This record gives sequence, structure tokens and C-alpha cells, in this order.
Amino acid sequence: MQQDDARTGAEGRHVPVLRDRIVGLLSPALAQDVDGRRPVYVDGTLGMGGHAEAVLAACPQARLVGIDRDTEALRLAGERLAAFGDRVDLVHARYDEIGEVLEDLDVDGVQGVLLDLGVSSLQLDEEDRGFAYRVDAPLDMRMDQSTGTTAADVLNTYAHGDLARVLRTYGEERFAKQIASAVLREREVEPFTTSGRLVELLRRTIPAASQRQSGHPGKRTFQALRIEVNGELASLEAALPAAVDALAVGGRLAVLSYHSLEDRLTKQVLAAGARSTSPPGLPVELPGHAPYLRLLTRGGEEPGDDETRDNPRAASARLRVAERVRTSPPTTRPTRVDRPAHRKGHRS
Repeated sequence: MQQDDARTGAEGRHVPVLRDRIVGLLSPALAQDVDGRRPVYVDGTLGMGGHAEAVLAACPQARLVGIDRDTEALRLAGERLAAFGDRVDLVHARYDEIGEVLEDLDVDGVQGVLLDLGVSSLQLDEEDRGFAYRVDAPLDMRMDQSTGTTAADVLNTYAHGDLARVLRTYGEERFAKQIASAVLREREVEPFTTSGRLVELLRRTIPAASQRQSGHPGKRTFQALRIEVNGELASLEAALPAAVDALAVGGRLAVLSYHSLEDRLTKQVLAAGARSTSPPGLPVELPGHAPYLRLLTRGGEEPGDDETRDNPRAASARLRVAERVRTSPPTTRPTRVDRPAHRKGHRS
């Protein structure tokens, strides 16, 4: 359970979702040295290091490359993982930069990758970050507070059509147009700066019947703003093929998603890799057309009742895991132009 004191150490603040299941699925690929070197586990969304700690404890041969765009998360994870010494490399980067991070560390082919998507416990618990709609806080929502557009910037500058598109696409909000119209009216009076004012607008704008049926009126809008501010779906679209490319044969990729947009993208990428591309009806598999992934989970696995009772944030989680079964040409990905010129890395 999350402790009441949001300033305690990482161990007391973070309940890793499906921890034991993830460790059980990744451990076989991390059990032995590879060509005389440690097997490498990449945690692309390190957060406060709960999953990484469990994997390192269960797999004493493994080396961790922990990636996160949140500098405070890296600091806390570094404290939590310090006991593992030189088995740990922590890197300030986005998870769609996994290929560049591994190249910088001279790592060629990894045995395990975890992407635990969405907002972290740290970001939800830090009230001044603006992720939580149940407290009045500055409308920031940046996972990396050193750069980028804030949620307030989106609300105060986007045109009506762009704002409605964000709310409809990323929040699956039925009342996106009405909310966008209300935001534009309100910002003419005074720019948005805090979450409390936005929540009050949503309470007034979304019909009461819908609020009774769908829960807190801020849920969908806050999700949409967070995804837009952090470019989450664009990052995931690039990160999934990059993670598959990073796997050595026998390596395994685990993805934890928390809403249907993330899970749909994950399902599409993993299913494509697990499907033959030979024309149907051929008696033999054409060279180079066999599947290069094997699915290890049936659909998106969900946490059990005990876990969701102890950790309500796990309720919407879906886990998909696949194993690399053969080499294949690298997946073509668009070149990103918004990557930082350098990234900060250190050993814990």
C-alpha cells in the first residue's frame, strides 16, 4: 500500500504492479551469462525502481539499465538500488531512446525489457506535479520537469478544435467539444493555472448523469492532458519496435499498460511479430517470413482481486509479454528531432 507520508523513501511509496508475475516471466531469459557477460535487463520506465529491485534480487547474474525521464524518480531509484552496486546503470532519457541508450553503453542485444506505462506513483503522490485531480495543484503534468509544455499551456493556448481532439482521442471523452468551449470561455476571463479550477469547470460542464455513471469528472480530461503534454502515445509507437529490436534471440519484452490506447498499440506490435507474413496457403514457411516473436501471455493479463484491493492503482493494468524467437531486419522507425543533445547517466 502507499504510505500517507509522500516524502518517505521509494520502498514505502511504490507498490509495483504484477511484480511477481513479471519477475516470473522475465527470469528465465536472465538466468545465465551470455557469451561471458551478464544478461542485461532494461527497465525503460524505471520509476522508483520497484520492479527493477525485484528482478535484480531474483536474477543475481543480471545487469540493469534503468531509464527514466523523471530526474526525481532516478534519484529515488538510485537510493533504492544502491546495494546492487555496479550491476546498475541509471540513465536520464525517454524510453523511446532505448536504442541510443544501449549504444552509448556499448550493449548489443538484451535479455529482458519492461515498459511500465503511464503516470508513476511518484508523480501521482507529488501534489505539486498536477497529475492528480483530487487535489488543487499547479497544472504542470510534465514527467520531465526540465523541459516541455505544461498542461496549463495546453489549456491556455490550444485552439478549440485541437483541444477537443486531444480530449476526445486521448481521454475518450464524449463531451470533448463542450469542455473545449467552456475552457476557451474561461481562459478569456483568466488563464488556467491550477487543477482545482479545471475540476470545477468539468463538474459544471459534464452532465450529472454521466458523472454518476463514469466517476470523477476529471478522470478522462486529466488523462488526455497528461498524454498530450508528455507525448506518451508517440513515444510508445516508437518505443515498442525499438524494444523488440533491442532483444537478443531468447530475450523477453513485458509491457504494462493502463488504458485501452496503450494496450491496443502494444497488442498490435506484439501480434504482428508473432504472425507469419508468408502468403496464406503455402505448404512451407518462406525464408524470412516466420514469426520473430512468441506470445507468452494470453491477451492482456489482469491483476487479481487481492492485488487490486491492496493497490487500487493496479485495477486497470494489462500485461502482455513476448519472447524473441529469431532475428529479423530492424524495424523502421521515424527519426525523432526532439531528443535532447545529451543525457545524464550514472551508476547507483
